[in-house]
Amino acid sequence: MQHSQTHLRSRPISAGHLRAFEAVARHLNFRAASEEMALTQSAVSRQIQSLEEEVGVPLFLRHTRAVELTSAGAQLLMAVTQALPRIDSAVRQIRQSAGRKSVALTTFASFASMWLIPRLEAFQHDNPDIDIRIDASDNALDLDVADVDLALRYGPVASMPPNAIRMFGEQLTPVASPWLIKSGAPLKKPEDLANFALIEAGDAHHTHLEWLTWRRWFDERGLPKQQAKRWLFFNYAYQMVQAALTGQGVVLARLPLVAESLANGDLIEVLPGQRMDSPMAYWLLVGPRSAQRPEIKAFCAWLMAQSKATRETIGEVPDPDTVDDMD
Repeated sequence: MQHSQTHLRSRPISAGHLRAFEAVARHLNFRAASEEMALTQSAVSRQIQSLEEEVGVPLFLRHTRAVELTSAGAQLLMAVTQALPRIDSAVRQIRQSAGRKSVALTTFASFASMWLIPRLEAFQHDNPDIDIRIDASDNALDLDVADVDLALRYGPVASMPPNAIRMFGEQLTPVASPWLIKSGAPLKKPEDLANFALIEAGDAHHTHLEWLTWRRWFDERGLPKQQAKRWLFFNYAYQMVQAALTGQGVVLARLPLVAESLANGDLIEVLPGQRMDSPMAYWLLVGPRSAQRPEIKAFCAWLMAQSKATRETIGEVPDPDTVDDMD
């Protein structure tokens, strides 16, 4: 018998009685809890008794006209009041999305804010019945097990799986606000950048993104000792471009991410013809469990159409290995 009790109390408790426990603990009254749950008072009492047997200690002190929590009951209540709302929220979301078409994708924050989101309204306009969920995170998710359908990733071809679909490549180019160039010192050649603040990723020299640095750009132009008037460092590409848009300096920008800002005149290429090739590209990965859903095919087709437009905007020669056809 002792063995049976030990085995019973070492296993996880069943969750069925926790809502009754929470109601009694909140009201400190079995009658009020039973009325709230539309159960008889004896049914609620039996659920609490069964829970106490599973936990192995009393959760309430029963008095003639009231109950109070034991220390163990207070400890359990703290966990239950955190868990039940989360469970209820998840169930609401599941019920709301039941029968609805949706696309869940993951990508890094700068790409989401600078390339994807500004274009997304067009897809939503043409597909009003498809919900979109974007997980903007630098963490790479495993599409075989993660609760996402697509991943938009950034990296060299060597780091991509065989099923990755190339969207477009990348060049780097110095860009700035037009009014900064008009109001500042002349900027006709790379050496003139010494008169301007230069904007850069703060950790680029210590990561695999060193090819995004001004130092590499200067080195390729035979200016290894070139310096800036001052430096501005940021964590993310969208922060760097935002600083350039507000006239705080010149940024060595990723061309696909600023193509629209260049096209509408918010930014200008300050040294046309001085673009630098990058080994990086932007890729689409489709989760194997999602590939055949019509809404996923529709979204991927739209993504590849947008990618083609971006390639044309930045003047990229089509890559013969690029696959635009999702079939």
